[in-house]
Amino acid sequence: MKYKLSEVVDITMGQSPKSKYYNTDGNGYPFLQGNRTFGFKYPTFDTYTTVMTKSAKAGDVIMSVRAPVGDLNITPVDMCLGRGVCSLRMKNGNQDFLFYMMKYYVSYLTQKESGTVFGSVNRNDINSLEIDIPDDVEKQQVISRYLSMLDDKIALNTAINENLEQQAQAIFKSWFVDFEPFDGVMPNDWKTGTLSDICGYSKDKVNLENLTVDTYYSTENMQSNRQGAVQATTLPAIKQTTACKKGDVLVSNIRPYFKKIVYCFSDCGCSTDVLCFVPNKVELSVFLYCALYSDKFFDYMVAGAKGTKMPRGDKQQIMMYPICIPSTKYIEQFDQAVAPMLETVYTNRIEAKNLSNLRDTLLPKLMNGEIDVSEVEI
Repeated sequence: MKYKLSEVVDITMGQSPKSKYYNTDGNGYPFLQGNRTFGFKYPTFDTYTTVMTKSAKAGDVIMSVRAPVGDLNITPVDMCLGRGVCSLRMKNGNQDFLFYMMKYYVSYLTQKESGTVFGSVNRNDINSLEIDIPDDVEKQQVISRYLSMLDDKIALNTAINENLEQQAQAIFKSWFVDFEPFDGVMPNDWKTGTLSDICGYSKDKVNLENLTVDTYYSTENMQSNRQGAVQATTLPAIKQTTACKKGDVLVSNIRPYFKKIVYCFSDCGCSTDVLCFVPNKVELSVFLYCALYSDKFFDYMVAGAKGTKMPRGDKQQIMMYPICIPSTKYIEQFDQAVAPMLETVYTNRIEAKNLSNLRDTLLPKLMNGEIDVSEVEI
């Protein structure tokens, strides 16, 4: 049945308190005034306010109303809404359905963006959004439950991957930084060298026609904070790009403080803004990835970066990064311990991507009635 959004949803527009009431110590109410700390489905909070202006209750859908308009999350706690977000609460209480309903209809809303530089939507835009949804609450619940199952599995895969990455880094630090298995002392047959002793940069080229959006990496489609990569939307209008092989390690050279890194599980290509590190030996590949994954390496890149608005790492300086070079025996043992972890991370990412594609395919079909919810088995 067709409705205006305001007929089925209570909408609260945000209003920011004065900045003098903000703090980062956890005093008062969690506070958001944009999508900066939005997560996969739930936000995190790093800003608080001791004065409440507009509030959202735990479970409310929160949406950014300034560029980028339409990003959606669900608040896990009661919070204060700043002027860059609004909260949405389904009048029948079906918040999960509301979240997915808005994911479907948000593209209709963003067509109403106003302003030439910073898009935004106002209360009237949101209130007047036209929707067509099933009246039956049980049908709504079946739709949201099915889509939630897919998202829950994606979130589980992400959590498992984060844990595996942390385990890999913990082993690397224990063995090759703190030397814990060796009573805190670097073994005599190891040596201290630089990154140039274990790898170089790829100088090979590959034709773009031999790649797909899944096998091309640019600084744009590499995620921040060392979370792998998302699918590119298009390939660039160039003939060739840097060739990368399985076992190579990719690091974005633009704004290195974003800490973007990818381990190559297959042959691929990358843009000139991405550094492709090629290990001197196959068995060094996992060791190299873990060495470059560290905060210490990215801090080193940042310290030597050139430029202010768009800082870039200095390729020569990067190769001078000091590194412990273990004996072949321990390189191989580390590879045997950690390589299976990275393979699982890769498998989970592929599965999460497929589930995400399935969800995005089903969402419009469930919302517009193309798929009869009575035929959906949970």
